[in-house]
Amino acid sequence: MRIHAVLIALLGFSATVDAEILRVGPHEPFTRIADAAKHAKDGDIVEVLPGEYRADVAVWRQKQITIRGVGERPVLIADGASAEGKAIWVIRNGDVRIHNVEFRGASVPDGNGAAIRLEQGRLHVSASSFIGNENGILTANYPDTELRIEDSVFAQAPHNVALPHLLYVGRIARLEVTGSRFHQGYEGHLIKSRARHNDIRYNLIHDGPGGEASYELDFPNGGMTFVVGNVIGQSATTQNPVVVAYGAEGNIWPESGLYLSHNTLLSDRMTGAWFLRIWKGALPANTEIKAVNNLTVGLGVFTLGAHGEFSGNIPAVAALLGAPDILDFTLSSDSILRRFGNLPGDAQGYSLAPAAEFALPIGTRALQPPQRWAPGAFQTSEYAP
Repeated sequence: MRIHAVLIALLGFSATVDAEILRVGPHEPFTRIADAAKHAKDGDIVEVLPGEYRADVAVWRQKQITIRGVGERPVLIADGASAEGKAIWVIRNGDVRIHNVEFRGASVPDGNGAAIRLEQGRLHVSASSFIGNENGILTANYPDTELRIEDSVFAQAPHNVALPHLLYVGRIARLEVTGSRFHQGYEGHLIKSRARHNDIRYNLIHDGPGGEASYELDFPNGGMTFVVGNVIGQSATTQNPVVVAYGAEGNIWPESGLYLSHNTLLSDRMTGAWFLRIWKGALPANTEIKAVNNLTVGLGVFTLGAHGEFSGNIPAVAALLGAPDILDFTLSSDSILRRFGNLPGDAQGYSLAPAAEFALPIGTRALQPPQRWAPGAFQTSEYAP
């Protein structure tokens, strides 16, 4: 066993030593990302210099690779091109890290194009932008696949295709989204996930002016789902009154549960919102639902038709927030609403207490537990644009 471990360590060291840094840019060894993708080996790093890369689509087949923009974020513009008729980039089946890259205008003839198509494996995306794509990221349905998104932007769903989603996750093992912003959807959803485990924390999922998304968060097949510390907002021109939907298409996983804690849910819909809708009849009888210390802002209902444990959830009006029109959703330090929070507790071994807050324009800032918990996504009263 000891010799076997040493051999594995030596092989890992050898792979690191052999790894290359491949640079892409107008005056670099590779002028097209597609050529670097074909040349790169397992363990390599591909660095993409600033600029526009038009119709430069690629399939990444490596088992391990990092692709990162260097300096000002490089912009990949589809210009009608796609890899395998699917996406600007297709991730075949590896452990892939993408950092500081912008993807624009992904479209294909069947209307289901994506900036990134994750076929299988593990993908970690950070500090990246997905603008005007039929789907920002779209995954296949392999149950061992994992997707992690940090500090990224998904926006401006196109209006010339049916049901574009800013993020559409299939039947995979795990989805994590933190510190990211989603806005200006159209007909489809801001985030739709069929994953077995969903962890959505400290994001700005707010459709905003001109947005016409349907659901802001949709978990159609249940799954273990944690939604903590987010701003989740529905525009006045929404296509559907539901803000957070759970179980609409029936359960597919051996266990499901929905846990919402310290979210600020908003609606500008004049005829009212359904802030939380749960399809109880489509879920197993033992599905646990818990919602604690959520703040609902605007006309609408939260617990109507829902079943489960609800505590510390407070309705409010926009005037009690800092300035929603400039994305300030904080409560003042002397707000009366601060009196109504409860201890968040935990569920399934996960804390429901927020450990961070969303910070504009993207990202998070660490949060120390306050002496008393307030409802909503922000414990601090400082607006930091």
